[in-house]
Formats: sequence, C-alpha cells, structure tokens
Amino acid sequence: MRKIKLNEENKRDLQAKLLKRNPNQYAEQTAKVVEILNAVRDEGDKALFEFTKKFDKADINENNVKVTKEEIDEAYKKLPAEVLEVIRKSAANIRDYHMKQKQYSWFDSEESGIILGQKVSAIEAVGVYVPGGKAAYPSSVLMNVIPAKVAGVRRICMVTPPGADGKVYEGTLVAANEAGVTEIYKVGGAQAIGAMAYGTKSIGKVDKIVGPGNIYVALAKKAVYGLVAIDSIAGPSEVMVLADETANPTYVAADLLSQAEHDELASAILVTTSEELADKVDAEINRFASQLSRKAILEKSLENYGYMLIADNMKEAVDAVNEIASEHLEILTRDPFMTMTKIKNAGAIFLGEFSMEPLGDYFAGPNHVLPTNGTAKFFSPLSVDDFIKKSSIIMYSQEALEPVGDDIITFAKAEGLTAHANSIAVRFGKEVK
Repeated sequence: MRKIKLNEENKRDLQAKLLKRNPNQYAEQTAKVVEILNAVRDEGDKALFEFTKKFDKADINENNVKVTKEEIDEAYKKLPAEVLEVIRKSAANIRDYHMKQKQYSWFDSEESGIILGQKVSAIEAVGVYVPGGKAAYPSSVLMNVIPAKVAGVRRICMVTPPGADGKVYEGTLVAANEAGVTEIYKVGGAQAIGAMAYGTKSIGKVDKIVGPGNIYVALAKKAVYGLVAIDSIAGPSEVMVLADETANPTYVAADLLSQAEHDELASAILVTTSEELADKVDAEINRFASQLSRKAILEKSLENYGYMLIADNMKEAVDAVNEIASEHLEILTRDPFMTMTKIKNAGAIFLGEFSMEPLGDYFAGPNHVLPTNGTAKFFSPLSVDDFIKKSSIIMYSQEALEPVGDDIITFAKAEGLTAHANSIAVRFGKEVK
C-alpha cells in the first residue's frame, strides 16, 4: 500500500484514479454488450442459449433453463447443515431490518372537500442477477431478494450462470428459496440481463433489475435502463478505515484485506492522523497477505488501489473521507459516534473495533448492496424503497375547486396553455379561447 501525506492535490488525484474503474470507461466491452443485447432482443431464447453455451460451456435449452423443485431439494441435501442454519439466521436479521423501512399509503382530507394522498404500491416484477462460478454469493441473494419480498413484489425472477454441468451452486439455490424467489433461471452475463429486460419465450420481462455482476453485467444494466429500472451501476468493492492513534493495527489490516480480496480492482484505503499506526498496519498487512488464500488478488488490489493517507488532524481526515465517499466506512477512533456525526458521504458506516465490514456483508441486517465510485454522495443502500412506487392522489369537490379555479386559469394562461385553462373553466359554465 502506498503511504501518502494528505493534501488537496493528491486527494483529487486519488479520487480520479479510483473513478477510472467506473463502467463508463469501458468502450470495448460496451460494444460487445450492445451486440449481445441486440441478439437477445431480436432472437430471444435462441441467442440466450447460444451465449450460455459460448460463455458458460453449459447446454441450456427451453427444457432445463428453469430450476426445478427437484434441483432445489437436491441443493438442500448437499448444503452443510451449519451453512443452512446461518443462512436462516442472516435472513431473519435482514428481514427484521428491512421491515422497519416499509412505507404505507396515506390520505389527508379537509372539510372543504379536498382529499390529497399518496398510494404506495410494490413493483410487480423484479429481476435479480446473482453471480455464479467462483463468485457465488448466497449473501447477495438474501440482500437483493428479501427487501423486494418485504415491499410486496409479487414476481421475483432470479438469473444466475450455471456451471459447465448445467447446475447452480447449492448455496445460491437454498438462499433463493429461503428468501422467497418465485422463479430461477440458469443463465448469466449480459444475455441474462437482456432476457429480463426484453423478455423471451422462457423468461418473462420484468420491471426492474437489481443485483451485482461483472463489467458486462454492469454495462448491460446501464444499456437497458429506461426500458426497465435498475438499482445502480455498481463498481468494484471499496473499504475505507478512518482511524486515530487508538486503533488496533491488527484489526485495521484485517479489515482492509477483507475487501481487497474481492478482486484486483477493489480498493482499500486507510485515512489516519497517526503515521505510527499506518506503519504498524502496513506490517500487519504484509504478514496477513502472505498467509491468506487469495494472496495474488490481494497483492494486485493493494498495488493498484491500496492507500494510506496521513492527515494532520481529524478534520482533514474527515474531509478526505467525505470527498472520496466510500462504499464501506469503518470508524476506529477514540469516540466513533462523535466522529460519525461529521460523516456526510458513505454507503455503510461501521462504528467501533467490533463492527467490521464483513459483519455487514453477511449478518447484521442492513443491506450490503451499496453505492460505489463516489456515488455515496447522492445514492443510498438498496432498500425496500427500491421495490415500491408511489402514486399521487388528488380529489377536489366542486365546492373546493370553485374558490381556486380562477387562480389555476390565470396560471395556465400565463404559460400559454389555454386548453389547460379551459379544462377548469368549463366546470363553471365558461370557456377559454
């Protein structure tokens, strides 16, 4: 990890470097994604199955593309009992947390004859993308599906790439069943996004697509946005630790590595007021990295996107944190609650030395689908809100409309919209020309 004395110039340089990972930068991959999406739109299942054979080496067709009840039952038999138990505990925590986010319709009436309100409805059909192969994450299944179920989504369609044997990882299937997925298909990549966005004979169109994936999945979601809604265009994982001299360097090092192991584009950043702490963290990182199973990925990630930023004081450190707006932020300071009150931009905030980022990934309950690439400045974690839509309710009686009718007519005429004005006037035996 590079150690840098924090100042305005290198803070800007760092942000620019991190944003080079943004999906908007991948012109070559974008062209390939557009080609795949166009083929799925025009040829449907034929293109979907051909791409699955090409990219996943699996013989998938209309007869085996949908996961059966028998396959789910088999997954339960294969999954170790202790894994099933922790999936259920995690699901309960996630469900309890998101139940507190539920919104309800409301109406406000006045004696004058005015009723105003808001009708809250669940999105009818949601597609959930789940990575497969080596990146099989049952935790992501729970995080994407359970808020949709809590919101009341009727149809939840999950897609995930199969192995060459045409099967799906048992943990993914069990998590999907526990979370309440209504249908599961053995397809992945940009072609799966296309199938959910356009609809094919085998996979019905959805209204919104959520879930993480590789660069091709991210670009495909971006391309179909507008035809369907999406959660976000997610970038590689990020963790930032804000620490002072009281932090435990072993904990800090372990937590930085916990995200760096995701992939070579993941970023791990320490912002601290203590250069001594930074040196100790560096030593611990080197010790841990030499022992951990994903050593090659860790080393590449830290080489490319690992930083230790040394600040003169906590205000300068907090300013850097808010500017970078990391996906995950751990606060390991003398008074983490007080420090937290100064944080404006972060996807998820972890307070204290026993609130490490993996706690949020797997178990605590808050969603681990978070804004990346600095978008925590204006985006929020995935929530129940992402699976509902709202309709305004307006009702005026004749008695309520009469005293304000002339005001509306005046407003409409001021905008040159005489048909608008006339719509009001005719209610009172007048006409506007």
